[in-house]
Amino acid sequence: MAGRFHVIVIGPQGSGKGTQAARLAPLLQLVHVATGDLFRQLMTRDDELAREVRSYYDRGALVPDELTLRVLLARLDALEREQGDQYRGALLDGYPRNLAQAEALDRVLTERGDVIAAVVHLVVPREVLIERLSGRLICLTCGATYHVRFSPPRVAGICDRCGGALMQRSDDTPEAVARRLETYEQQTAPLLDYYRARDLVIDIDGNRPIDVVTHDLLVALESRLAHNPCRSS
Repeated sequence: MAGRFHVIVIGPQGSGKGTQAARLAPLLQLVHVATGDLFRQLMTRDDELAREVRSYYDRGALVPDELTLRVLLARLDALEREQGDQYRGALLDGYPRNLAQAEALDRVLTERGDVIAAVVHLVVPREVLIERLSGRLICLTCGATYHVRFSPPRVAGICDRCGGALMQRSDDTPEAVARRLETYEQQTAPLLDYYRARDLVIDIDGNRPIDVVTHDLLVALESRLAHNPCRSS
């Protein structure tokens, strides 16, 4: 089986990472794999892997890195089974988050004959991130997200999609957001250094209109992937 090539998207909360990953994946013929979505989907199942993950969720504990990697690999295995030769690789969103996870991911991808073709780093000033995140509203019923300034609902406090009530999460206050960004920066600096040493990082200014960021990402990644040895014609 030919090796697959994968792209990693790295960026702090509020950088637009999820939005850009979802837009880019089909344009690059990759599958968007967001670890947050994988865990949410897993919680609806009742198999051995789901029960193991749920045992951590139920007691409020962090899911260990080893288990998170197993969840990710299970998804990659499923994509290979479902899509066969049509599956070229994944656009990874939310993993790895730290150096230990990156090293573990490298080991398993090498065993599979896969490669990381590029690491996209979305760069957004801290003050912009705090403004974006601290104005976020979430629907209690369907989970849709809004922003008091950038994407407000048609009726204040009411979800456009389902009519549910909107709220601000307790960890979306400016103080809580600042603490989360500090944690991200501490974990991500060594991660970016690790990938920069292999000339994989593409820095993109994420503090611009969504369409402009998508265009620049696409141009940079198409050039990088065109020269990837795993790319099949």
